[in-house]
Amino acid sequence: MKLYRFLSEEDTSAFCHKVTDALNKGWELYGAPTQTFCQATGVMRCGQAVTKEVEGTYTPDTKLGEH
Repeated sequence: MKLYRFLSEEDTSAFCHKVTDALNKGWELYGAPTQTFCQATGVMRCGQAVTKEVEGTYTPDTKLGEH
């Protein structure tokens, strides 16, 4: 099955670490990264979609972060 996740975080090294961790666990980048300004907090936020092929059958109970 193919899994999809959208990672997001404030525009700090924490975002880069989150994406790097996913890549090192076998996830692949999907599309271009995004960036937006959050007026509520006054900070920039980044986002990146990632996908991964794994064994099994998808259900809504699938724990995406555990793959």
